[in-house]
Amino acid sequence: MKEQLQLQLGIDIGGTGIKGALVDIETGELASERKKWKTPRGAEPEDVLKVVKELLETFEWKGPVGCGFPAIIKDGVAFSAANVSKKWYKSNVAQFLSDGTGQTFHVLNDADAAGVAELNFGKAKDLKGTVIILTIGTGIGSGMFVDGKLVPNVEFGHLKFKGGIAEHFISNKLRKELKMEWDEFGDRLNEFLNHVDFIFSPNKILLSGGVSVRFDEYKHKISLNYVDSAALYNNAGIIGCAINARNQSSSS
Repeated sequence: MKEQLQLQLGIDIGGTGIKGALVDIETGELASERKKWKTPRGAEPEDVLKVVKELLETFEWKGPVGCGFPAIIKDGVAFSAANVSKKWYKSNVAQFLSDGTGQTFHVLNDADAAGVAELNFGKAKDLKGTVIILTIGTGIGSGMFVDGKLVPNVEFGHLKFKGGIAEHFISNKLRKELKMEWDEFGDRLNEFLNHVDFIFSPNKILLSGGVSVRFDEYKHKISLNYVDSAALYNNAGIIGCAINARNQSSSS
């Protein structure tokens, strides 16, 4: 195994699953097996904390922890709670997890974390202009970068769309609930991507999250020629969290 100095624990908390792994921050590769727990029903703070503690014990980790969380995050505080308990709203997620585990947590939006990973080690590396990363999972997470700089906490999943919000029209959770074939999923996703294209005119859109590994199943339905799957697939969030934690620890 790599020397401890090169390793960093990343934990990706989502509305459906909580996963973590050790990351080699110099290569962006997982340095351990990825562990995943199902997110406790309702995603109540104390229940999520129990799972996080199990992850720390599993990896025998002591030290700073990088953590992605499905909410608008400013200075560790959650300013939304769409797919987790409303008790998280306006709570200091970083402080709560740090106090509950005895380790220092560096928290950012989960889709921003996936974007950080793609920017450092994936298909967004060295790209100029506007790059959008969409994590299609329980809802739609989103990260946006302009000339390599993060625009934090963009919420494309909550764009007004089809009489509601976008993630009520297209998500991996909805695909499963409605038992969509991949062609139907691709058609819906294509409608949404064209809406994003009209508003933001990005240079690149990368799809992360659970559906990214199945991109070949529906890419023929996508009309925009600059849409692609993220290089790091569903591990992007973990890797980005680890990078963020190491950067934050180095600057403090």
